[in-house]
Amino acid sequence: AKSSATVSRNLNRFSTFVKSGGEAFVLGEASGFVKDGDKLCVVLGPRGPEWQENPYPFQCSIEDPTKQTKFKGMKSYIAYKLVPSHTGQQVHRRYKHFDWLYGRLAEKFPVISVPHLPEKQATGRFEEDFISKRRKGLAWWMDHMCSHPVLAQCDAFQHFLTCPSTDEKAWKQGKRKAEKDEMVGANFFLTISVPTGPGAGLDLQEVESQVDGFKAFTKKMDESALQLNHTANEFARKQVTGFKKEYQKVGHSFKCLSQAFELDQQAFSAGLNQAIAFTAEAYDAIGDLFADQPRQDLDPVMDLLALYQGHLANFPDIIHVQKGALTKVKESKRHVEEGKMELQKAEGIQERCNIISFATLAEINHFHKIRVRDFKSQMQHFLQQQILFFQKVTQKLEEALHKYDSV
Repeated sequence: AKSSATVSRNLNRFSTFVKSGGEAFVLGEASGFVKDGDKLCVVLGPRGPEWQENPYPFQCSIEDPTKQTKFKGMKSYIAYKLVPSHTGQQVHRRYKHFDWLYGRLAEKFPVISVPHLPEKQATGRFEEDFISKRRKGLAWWMDHMCSHPVLAQCDAFQHFLTCPSTDEKAWKQGKRKAEKDEMVGANFFLTISVPTGPGAGLDLQEVESQVDGFKAFTKKMDESALQLNHTANEFARKQVTGFKKEYQKVGHSFKCLSQAFELDQQAFSAGLNQAIAFTAEAYDAIGDLFADQPRQDLDPVMDLLALYQGHLANFPDIIHVQKGALTKVKESKRHVEEGKMELQKAEGIQERCNIISFATLAEINHFHKIRVRDFKSQMQHFLQQQILFFQKVTQKLEEALHKYDSV
């Protein structure tokens, strides 16, 4: 009678927990051969579970977007030059290649936040501003891929970075291999090895409270990122149009005054007329400085926010997988108490839930680590650019002021 009870299946077949393979894994239905190269380790760090660091860290630059054609010029596209630091060999990739890779990784890693790509655009794809903005977005994306201990070492990503652009056959072979990868969904969880031994177990209640805390954090961060993005956008728009116009209006008024003064032909007033005309030019130039400024300081902040909004959109699904696993554990414990399930079976469910919890907490830890790194450097950049800007404005005003010394 004991073994007749099973932990109930989720009736919603479209739930993330089911689709990600989380349910099949927790219920012990996943089986597959895990090769050494597929193994992923979670270790205990000072802040709790962490992904094992990549022993060979690298970076990859994205430069020189160039327009290329195929089918004898009938089809045009933009190709980006990628140079990974661990090979030093450049390859060229189109946006569609990035898109393919993103799709593979999002399917393969149910509890890892794969950064979102900059959005697609149907019109204006070849305009300079759009290409430049997309390149910056892809550079941020690439940085997050290379910084992630698991994503950076993934076969599909390494194929994307290292397969020569000219070798179409090798590219297709690697692509097919990635598409046939069996370690996806439920089988992905089989590849994760977690700390064992005394003191390495997880307290389920503690895990639940940590995950709930992170859920509240991401909700708040998402709201504030949205608000900051809106405010920065609005402020940038005012600088480019409103502030520029207002400063140039002041400049124009000073210019009119100097032109009026020129009607007085006295020699001693010539210096004053020139100084006022110079002041008019200074205000005109300050208007231009305001219009150019957002691309130096506000735009990079908005690029970073866009990337993080993608991560924040990923976490509800990741949390849902972990929550689904916890629910199964609670259910199995209840069955054991009621004498409907063998203890051994319930322990297996708890063990597999532990694996999902370790991976989820490692991912949460990684997110916080890169968030602190990114926002620190971006805020420093923003304030440095603001200081430079106001120094330029001050310099213009000081130059104008000195023109009156000899009047």
